Amino acid sequence: MAETKLKIIPLGGLNEIGKNMTVYECGKDIIVVDCGLGFPDDDMLGIDLVIPDITYLVKNQDRIRGLILTHGHEDHIGAIPYVFRQINVPIYATRLTAGLVESKLAEIQMLDKVQIFKKEAGDSFTLGCFEVEMIHVNHSIPDSVAFGIRTPLGNVVHTGDFKIDPSPIEKKIIDLARFGNLGMEGVLALLIDSTNVERHGYSESESIVGKKFESHFAGCKKRIIITTFASNVHRIQQVLNVAHKYERKVAITGRSMENVMRLSIEMGYIDVPPDTLIDISKIKNYPPEKIVVVTTGSQGESMSALYRMAFSGHRQVEIGAADRVIISASAIPGNEKTVARVINELFSKGAEVLYAAVEEIHVTGHACQEELKIITALTKPKYFIPVHGEQRHLKTHASVAAEIGIPESNIFIGSIGKVLEISKKGARWSGTVPSGRVLVDGSGVGDVGNIVLRDRRHLSQDGMVVVVASLTSDECQLVSGPDIITRGFIYAKESENLLDELKAVATQALLDCEKDSVRDLATIKSSVKTVMSAHLFKKTKRNPMIIPIIMEV
Repeated sequence: MAETKLKIIPLGGLNEIGKNMTVYECGKDIIVVDCGLGFPDDDMLGIDLVIPDITYLVKNQDRIRGLILTHGHEDHIGAIPYVFRQINVPIYATRLTAGLVESKLAEIQMLDKVQIFKKEAGDSFTLGCFEVEMIHVNHSIPDSVAFGIRTPLGNVVHTGDFKIDPSPIEKKIIDLARFGNLGMEGVLALLIDSTNVERHGYSESESIVGKKFESHFAGCKKRIIITTFASNVHRIQQVLNVAHKYERKVAITGRSMENVMRLSIEMGYIDVPPDTLIDISKIKNYPPEKIVVVTTGSQGESMSALYRMAFSGHRQVEIGAADRVIISASAIPGNEKTVARVINELFSKGAEVLYAAVEEIHVTGHACQEELKIITALTKPKYFIPVHGEQRHLKTHASVAAEIGIPESNIFIGSIGKVLEISKKGARWSGTVPSGRVLVDGSGVGDVGNIVLRDRRHLSQDGMVVVVASLTSDECQLVSGPDIITRGFIYAKESENLLDELKAVATQALLDCEKDSVRDLATIKSSVKTVMSAHLFKKTKRNPMIIPIIMEV
C-alpha cells in the first residue's frame, strides 16, 4: 500500500505581495486555497495585472475537488475571471466573498457555468479526503475566514489575512477559541500571514478610524472627500455613521466602490442611516459643508475617480480650496509614486489633504508580531510555513517563530512552485511544479512574455529607428530609399545631419550586399541593422531598436 503523503504547493503569494494561491494535494484529491492577482512591477510596461501560472492545475483539473476562498480582496479572488477560462471547479466561500465572485463571473458571462457554494464561519464540508472548516477572523473586509483543513496526516491551519481586533465594527472578535481547540487536537502545519511581521506589538482596532473621522468632521466647513479601499466595508460604514451624525449627505463615486456598496447594502453588510445616501449627480444641490464624497483611488490608479478629480477629469467633482481630502489607506508597496503624484496634484488645486504621513487615518488589516505569536502559540504546529510576503517578511517570520519555540528544522520557507511533501516520516522539499507569473495586458492573458517586455523596455529607454527600402526581386538592386523614420529617439528636424549619415550608412550597406550578390532578405536586413547600430552607438552612445523594412518590387 502506497504511503500517504500531503503535498503543499504555493502557486503565488511567496516572495511577492499578492497573487495568493496555495494547492493542497493528498492521494487523488486536490483543493486550492484562494485565486488572487498581483500588480505589475515598474518594469512591466503596459501590463495591467499579474496572475498565477496554473499549468499544474489545468493538467490535474479532474482531481480538483474545489476552490476555497478566505476573503474577497483582489489579491485573493481577483484572478478568478482569468483562471476560470482554463479550469472550472466548484467554489466555496462566505456570503460576501461569494457575492463579489458572482459579480466578477457575471461580467464575463460565466456565472451560470460555475458552481458556487455559500458557507458561513463555523461550517465544515468534505472535499475528497479533505474536511474543511471555516474559522471566523477579523480583517479589513467582512466575512473573512481562516481554514482548518483535516487531512489523513493531520490538521492544517491556513490563516488567510487576519488580525486580532478587540473591538471590531462587526462586533465579533476572531475565533481564538477555535484556534486553541485545533491546537489541543494537534496541528500538523500552520500556514500564516506574514504581511505585517516587521511591525512589533499589536495592530490597532478598526474602530479607532471612526474616532479619527469624527475629529475631522467636527466643525469642518469644507466638503469632505474620503478615499479608501472599495472593499473596506467597515470603513465605509463608519463614514456613513459619522456623516449622519454631522448631518452630511454621502455620495459614492468610482465603479468598484459603487459595486461593493450596492452588493453590501443588498446583503446587509452595510446599514445606511436614513436620508444619508444621495446620487453623485445631486451634490451640487447642497452646500459643501453638507457633503461627503466617498471615492476610489487610494492607490493613485490612473483611471480611478480620485485621480480624475485631481487632474480635472471628473464630471461631477471639481477639487478646490473648499475641499478636505482624506486618504484613509496606506500605499501598497510599489504604488508610493502614483499616490504621491495624486497628493501633489490635490495640493496644487488648493485642497487640504490628510494622508498617512501627516495624520493617522488608517489602520492595517494584518496582524503584527504579537498577534502572529498568539496564533502560533494557540495552534502549536509541528511545521511552520510563513506565507503572504516577500523574502524579508518570510525570513523575519521564521525568526519570530523560532523565538517562541518552533524548531528551526520544522520551519519551511518556500517559493512558488516548490513542493513541500509531508508524510509520517517527516517533511521535506520534493521537486517543483510549473509556476510563475502570467501577464494580463488588456484582453490578452499570457500572450505578453519576457521577449515582448524586453522590447518594450528597449523602446522606452532608447526609442526606435525604422529603415525602409525597396529592392528589385531578382538582383536585389536598390530601387528607392532608404528612408529613415524615428520614434522616441531623436526629433528629425533637430538632427538632420545624423539622419543623413544614417541614410548614407544604410545605403552603403545595401550597395555592399548587392555587390556581394547577397539575395537573402534576412541577411540583407541583418547587415543594415549591424552597421546602423554601430554608427548610432559611436555617435550617440545609445542603442535604439533598429527595424529594417526591405520590400521587393
